[in-house]
Amino acid sequence: MAIGTLDAAAAYGRSLKTLAPLAGEGTTGIGQKEAGGGSFGSMIETMVSDAVGTLRVAETESAKQVAGKGDMIDVVTAIGAAETALDTVVAVRDRVVSAYSEIMRMQI
Repeated sequence: MAIGTLDAAAAYGRSLKTLAPLAGEGTTGIGQKEAGGGSFGSMIETMVSDAVGTLRVAETESAKQVAGKGDMIDVVTAIGAAETALDTVVAVRDRVVSAYSEIMRMQI
């Protein structure tokens, strides 16, 4: 049984809506608390947007190099940073899906 990323995110959102009234906390959306610190959803959103920014920088540096206006060291550094960011996002996604799978296998 394969569990998609969207299924895991939807289940996380449903669990927040279910548990928020029990904990006495109001939520304004998936993973967003009205008061208090940051949520897991906002952390993931920040991480993904940072990764996208890093990938865009790498693409820009590569385009500059192809046009003959960039430095090879900048290109290699940007591509290395983009690869690391993408690997991190994929690893976190895999861990979230794995945790969701474990939770679904638990007996009630």
